[in-house]
Amino acid sequence: MADPAVELRSALTYAIHDGIALQGDLYLPKTRGSVPALVAVHGGGWQRGARSAFQHWGAHLAAHGYALFAISYRLAGKGQRAFPQAVQDVMAAVQFVRGSAAEPGIDPGRIALFGASAGAHLAALAALGGRSPIFAGGYPGDSHAGVDTAVKALVGVYGVYDLVAMWEAYRVASPLDNNIENFLGAAPPDNRQLYFDASPVSYATTANNKTAVLLACGTEDDLVDRKPHSQAFLKALKQAGFFARSCVVQGAGHYWLSDPLDETGSYTGFFAPRLLRFLAEKL
Repeated sequence: MADPAVELRSALTYAIHDGIALQGDLYLPKTRGSVPALVAVHGGGWQRGARSAFQHWGAHLAAHGYALFAISYRLAGKGQRAFPQAVQDVMAAVQFVRGSAAEPGIDPGRIALFGASAGAHLAALAALGGRSPIFAGGYPGDSHAGVDTAVKALVGVYGVYDLVAMWEAYRVASPLDNNIENFLGAAPPDNRQLYFDASPVSYATTANNKTAVLLACGTEDDLVDRKPHSQAFLKALKQAGFFARSCVVQGAGHYWLSDPLDETGSYTGFFAPRLLRFLAEKL
């Protein structure tokens, strides 16, 4: 990235959880006073992925006056659950950005969460469920543990919002290695309450409706079905009085959010101005 309008601070440690240093890359506008910020959470089925997936968005948003903090978080694996830990990592990233906002020139009152796929799931839980006892106060030794985790806006792209629905899809696609079971450490028949607690749709309540939400998805996504996820979540949010909007990208499948934004006719190019309009209004 060589955009003269953008400053990149790589590999900043935002928290140390259970002996693991959690890092993020901070993209900043070169000219800034008190700018809004987005904490970006990559996808990868809760088991893989990298924060570099947001490198194009970091540069693009910084060039338009927004800071972006793209983070890494703890991943699950066979026999290694990551719930609620991954959500608590995301929350710690919000606390880091807010708690250290003065030096980089970030407005601590204007912070959003931005996630893709599994990252949208984690971002949604952190945004709407952060005050739940399941997630709150997990790491009191963090440098910014006392800082509020609330965000003004949530942007979810081809996200997973109902974990029972996603568990069923994985059960068909990969019956011997179910990502949801790995992430949560149990199947729905063993612990349905766990699946309720881990599903963002459960937090689409009137008590949480001060957060504005933008949900994007493609019409040809064969990994995360938009009907039980983005569409059902959007309906629940509206029922609870949220400001909630959708961006349906015609012809798009999964994974497109990490594509460059300057490709002619790209899905990211279609989404970018709509995202900026949402942020201008709600962040």
